[in-house]
Amino acid sequence: MNAAFRTAATIAAVAVAYFATAQVGLVLALVKGQVTPLWLPTGISVAALLMSGRRIWPGITLGAFAANIFLGAPLFSALLITAGNTAAPLLAWYLLTRFGFRPALDRLKDALLLVFAGALGAMLVSAVVGSAALRLGGVIAWHEVPAVASVWWTGDAMGVLVFTPLLLTVPRRWNAPPRRLAEAGALLLTTAVLASFVTTSELRLLFLVFPMLIWAALRFRHAIAAPCAVIISVAAVMSAASGHFATGDLLTTMIVLQAFNGSVALTGLILSAVTSERNEAKEAVERACVQLAETVARYQEEGVRKRLGRVVPPF
Repeated sequence: MNAAFRTAATIAAVAVAYFATAQVGLVLALVKGQVTPLWLPTGISVAALLMSGRRIWPGITLGAFAANIFLGAPLFSALLITAGNTAAPLLAWYLLTRFGFRPALDRLKDALLLVFAGALGAMLVSAVVGSAALRLGGVIAWHEVPAVASVWWTGDAMGVLVFTPLLLTVPRRWNAPPRRLAEAGALLLTTAVLASFVTTSELRLLFLVFPMLIWAALRFRHAIAAPCAVIISVAAVMSAASGHFATGDLLTTMIVLQAFNGSVALTGLILSAVTSERNEAKEAVERACVQLAETVARYQEEGVRKRLGRVVPPF
């Protein structure tokens, strides 16, 4: 009974989180109030599946269906979109678990799997199904399908790249000294201020956020690099939604925006994973050195005892 209750509670929590973050994401929509370049619920769905298993998939379905009905989508379109929004995270979960993904994201292999299998690969399903549903429901015209599909695909992929690492690697508790906590807080605050400036400034100083990401990844790995990536990406999408990020049509804006967001997510994700691998390798070498020193000391002790045992005491 306890296990069933926990599963039901998790399903309900996922549904509520999906619906709530969908409302936030749709504020930033660039296409017909339906498609956003940063879809938070997808990242939440993939993270929930990786943490709790596939049994929580009804929560994704309920949240997606409620979000689409709330938007006033036709029932047929809402059902199709819901099917795509459920199938894509499930496919991402299957591919990641099939190839040995570790949620700690402490290997370069895990980072690459999340990028190519979990984000770019699996999210094609929701993009194709979703854009087809909007067309069949009469929401968009035929000539708009490619643009909508591209925005949908990159939005879902960015949701996975930006929010899934944040949820998977958030520290359960901090056992760091006050000085290190102050450094982490200062880094997050500086990133927020800098991101809000460079994404709206006409000076095009977007590259200034990357030293913050590199600092976060090298010093704190995913624990701070993931929140920094979220802060920067959200600032960029908000700027694009208000028309300040890039000039041009929808396609031009999407190319510039998603190239920037992808660079931000990949920088934090891959550099954090490489740093984790380096630290683990260093710790393994240190443990091996300690074990070797202990073994040598033990053999030396045994040798001394054997030599002393051969000495005949004088009479």
